[in-house]
This record gives sequence, C-alpha cells and structure tokens, in this order.
Amino acid sequence: MARSGINKAVVQKARQALLARGANPSIDAVRVELGNTGSKTTISRYLKELEPSNTEPVSSRERMGETLNGTVQTLLDQLMEEGQAVISQATAAFEQQRIALENQIIELRSELSTAQRHLATQQAAIEQQNAELATTRSSLQAELTRNARISQRCADLESLVAEKDKHLQSLEEKHVQAHGALEHYREAVKEQRHQDQRRHESQLHEMHVEQRKLRETIAVKQDDLTRLSRDNERLLAEARQQTKALHTQEALVLSLNTQTETLRQAEARTTGVIEHLMEQVSALRDEVKALHKAAAVAELREHETTALVAALQKENEELRQAEEEGSDAASGVEKKRLAGHIKASKRPRR
Repeated sequence: MARSGINKAVVQKARQALLARGANPSIDAVRVELGNTGSKTTISRYLKELEPSNTEPVSSRERMGETLNGTVQTLLDQLMEEGQAVISQATAAFEQQRIALENQIIELRSELSTAQRHLATQQAAIEQQNAELATTRSSLQAELTRNARISQRCADLESLVAEKDKHLQSLEEKHVQAHGALEHYREAVKEQRHQDQRRHESQLHEMHVEQRKLRETIAVKQDDLTRLSRDNERLLAEARQQTKALHTQEALVLSLNTQTETLRQAEARTTGVIEHLMEQVSALRDEVKALHKAAAVAELREHETTALVAALQKENEELRQAEEEGSDAASGVEKKRLAGHIKASKRPRR
C-alpha cells in the first residue's frame, strides 16, 4: 500500500533531482525517486502546480499523456480505495466470524469436558451400585442359608417334641396303670380286712396263730404300698418336668415360627430392593449411552469448526496476498486483475 505524508516541497525536490540527472520528471519517475511512496494523483497535482516554473517547453502530446495518466491514476486510486474498503469489511467480518467460532469451540470443549465429568460420575455411581448389589446378594444368600438352617432346626425340634409327646403319653399310661394297681390293691386289702373281721368271731381261737402271719403280710403290704406311693410321686414329678419341658419347647417353636416369618418378610423386601436397583442400573446404562452419543456429536462439531476456521484463515491469507499484489500493480493488466479481484470480493460469501 502507498504511504501518505508527501507534500509539494518533497515532490519539487524529487523533480529537481531528476532534472539534474537529465531524466524526465514523470509521475512514475518522481514516485520511484520518492521511494515508491505517495499517491500518483497527489504527485500529478503537485507536478501540475510546478509546471509554470518549468522553463522547458512541454509538448501538448506529453501534457495530454500526463492528463490521461492522472485520470487513470485517479481511477486506480478510487478502485484501490473501494477495494481496500471491501477488504476491510471482509477482514472485519472474518474476524467477527473467527471470534464467534473460537467462542463456539470453547463452549463445545466446555460442554465436552462437562459431559466427560458427568460420564465419569455416572460410571462411579454404577460401580457403587454394582458393589451394593453384590453385597445385597451376599446378604440374601446368607439369609437364605440361615433360613434353611432354622427350618432344619424347626423340623428337628418338631421331631423332638413328637418324641417327648410319645414319652409323656407313655408315662401317663404307666401312671394310670400304677394308679389302677394301687386301687386294686386297696380294694383287695379292704376286702381282706372285711373277711378277717367276719372270720374274727368264728376263728378267734385261730387269731393268735395267724396274728404273726398277718403282721408279716401287713408289713410286706405296707412296704409295697410305700414303694408304690414313692413310684407314684416320682412319676408325678417326672410328668411335671415333662410338662414344663413341653411348654418350653412350644414357646421355642413359636419363637422360631416368628423368626421364620420375619425372615420371609425381609426376603421379600430384599427382593424388592434388588428389583429397584436393577431398574436404576438399567436407567444409568441408558444415560451413559446417551452421553456417549452426545460426546461423539460434540467431537464431530469440533472437527467441523476446526475445518471451517482453517478455511477462513486460508481465505484471509489469499485476501492479504491479493491486497499486496494490488498495491504493487502499475500496468493495465494488473489494473484489470485488481478490478476482477475487487468484483469477486464484492460477491456474497456462503
């Protein structure tokens, strides 16, 4: 691009230097003398102002050439200004689009990071749920084993209670038999006494002979009666103990039945908890799949955005190269190429 800041004195100094070397002080020669700086329109205007002071005659053809050259330079400057405006607008739009895309990339990366953190949290929750499920299954297996042992113990206790019932029934039968024998003996003794009393009057003279025998018989009978009484008391005590043991066994069986019912209820609750945990695990797996899909979509959008930014950067580089070529153009072919490039820059971008 041409740099501004030249004035009439600088142009006059360059013109005088060219004249001193015997060169024609044309617009291009003056611009080269100035170091390729300054607008050709401005240089042409200053040269026209300096022409009256020129003592050398200038032909009308040369003045017409310089006038035409000034007009062309004016048109070229106008095209350069319009092209520069279009390039500036395109550059501003590109910068805005680039900033928007960079912000979008930052947001997508933030969303991806959040999704990855959420995915890691969900995976940790799933692992914890799986550990809790394994613990629950172990507890359930232990409870089932304990329930089986308790059921076996209940069956053994029921068998023991049946045996105790049979033994108690046998003791009751023995007690009844002993009581019947005692009653029979008492009846026999009573009958014997009655017979002895009836025979006492008729057989008084035999009393003294039979008295000793009767006393011995009574003593034996008394011993038998004492023994039977003791056996009866012992059987009654055993019967009481067996009754107490039976009541204890019945209370134990009732307690075991209560524990069995409690274990069944706990098993039902455990089954419900396991089903609920399985539903949560299924829901978490679905959510993990959805997060994987969202992460894939976000990654695809990031790749597309990166490609778009690369394309825009390439287009910006081409615009800068076109701008540099436009500032160095001096021939008619370069002017046409610059005009075509400006027209292409004015087209709407997709």
